[in-house]
Amino acid sequence: MSPFSFLEPIMVIAIAGCGLMAGLFFVFSVAVMQALSQLSPAEGLNAMQSINRTILNSVFLTVFFGTAIVCLGLIVCSLGQRQPGWQWAIAGASTYLVGGFVVTATRNVPMNNQLEQFSEPSPRAIEYWRTYQSLWTRWNHVRTIASASAVVMLVISLL
Repeated sequence: MSPFSFLEPIMVIAIAGCGLMAGLFFVFSVAVMQALSQLSPAEGLNAMQSINRTILNSVFLTVFFGTAIVCLGLIVCSLGQRQPGWQWAIAGASTYLVGGFVVTATRNVPMNNQLEQFSEPSPRAIEYWRTYQSLWTRWNHVRTIASASAVVMLVISLL
């Protein structure tokens, strides 16, 4: 058993987590946000608020935070092992951490929190919703590309 073999299951878990997150982000980019834009601003805003509340469940949070923890562990272990593919493993894990996790925490979540402050469709709420849709979706594209790219790099690290 080579010293690198203990990292392989960790990489597989990271690949699965990054893949799940890439899929979730992808669906929002290509379907959910477009569907919400076809509703009236008040309906779209209310629907997104409901989605934001609903997604904060144990399954999502386990995959989202668990993938970040596994990626962080993968970086630390890969630096210590320096076995074949370690650069790809570090690149993939780092791409998810920055592009998937950090972007979510610093861009999308604060925008979700601000959206949550609107309890009724006021002119200010409608104005924020229009800005929110555009900016939130742009950052979501970043999360989608980063998470999918992380999957590719992590798979390459196993080859």
